[in-house]
Amino acid sequence: MQNVTQSLNDMLISKSLSAADYVPTLDAMLSRTLARIALKKEQGLRTPDELWLVDHNDVYTLGQAGKEEHILQRTDTPIIKTDRGGQVTWHGHGQLVIYWLFDLDSLGWSVRNMVSHAEQAIEDVINDCLKSHASNSDSISAHARRDAPGVYLYSHINTASNENSQPLSNTPADDAIMLGKIASLGFKIKHGFSYHGVAINLDCDLSAFNAINPCGYAGMQMLRLADFVTMDEETCMQTDENPFQPIPNALSYEQVTQKLIDNIAKRHAGHIKLRALASK
Repeated sequence: MQNVTQSLNDMLISKSLSAADYVPTLDAMLSRTLARIALKKEQGLRTPDELWLVDHNDVYTLGQAGKEEHILQRTDTPIIKTDRGGQVTWHGHGQLVIYWLFDLDSLGWSVRNMVSHAEQAIEDVINDCLKSHASNSDSISAHARRDAPGVYLYSHINTASNENSQPLSNTPADDAIMLGKIASLGFKIKHGFSYHGVAINLDCDLSAFNAINPCGYAGMQMLRLADFVTMDEETCMQTDENPFQPIPNALSYEQVTQKLIDNIAKRHAGHIKLRALASK
C-alpha cells in the first residue's frame, strides 16, 4: 500500500493510498481522528484537515445500522461491518474513494454543510467532465437529491433545458429522467471530527453491485463516468499506419481526481460557497 502525502494549503493535506485493504485503512483513519481529537482537547491544537484518496481492493462495507438483508448474494469479496452511516456498498479498483478527515467545528461547518459540500463538489466535477468530454453533454447532468444522499445522473433529452445553450440549473427539470447513481456518501462524526466520505464510480466494474441493494435501495442502477465519457488518456487505438494513436479528448482517473481535490480544497478554504439545496 503506497502512501503519498501532499500539502494543499496550510490547513489541508491529501494522502493517496493505492491497492489498500479496507480494515487497515479504517483503523488508520480512526487512529488519526482520535489523535486529532486528543490534541485539540488536551492542548488546544488545531491540526490540518486531511483528504485520503483511496484505491481500495475489492470489499463490501456495511454501515453501522446496515441490514444484512440488503446483501443479496455472498461472493468471494469480503463483507466488512464498519462505523459509517448508510447501508451496504462496494469499493474497488476504478472507483475513487475520498475520505474527509475534517474538523467541522473549526471550519464552522454543520454536518449538513459537509454533506452538501461533498455532493456539490462531485456535481461540479462530473458536470464539468460531461460538458467537456461527452458528445451528448447537453442531455446528461449530475445532481444530488434531498431524499437519498449521493449524486445521480439525469437525462434531459426531452426537456426545455436541452433546447438552448444555457447551463442546466442546480436541480433537474421536472420531466428529466433519472438514469442512476454515480456517487455514494457515508460519514461518521466523532466529537466534531468527520471521517469516512464519498465514493465516485469512474471506470470500475459495476457488476459487483449486482450482489447487493446499493445503499439499501433495491433496484438502484449504479453508473460510472466511463460510460458517458472516454476514460484513460493512456489508452491507445492501434492501426496498421499508426499502432499507438492516443484516443482524443479522453479523461484519465488522475485528471478527475485532481479536479475533485481542487474543488474540495477551494470549498475548505471558503472560496466556493454552498448553493441552495436541491428541492427534490
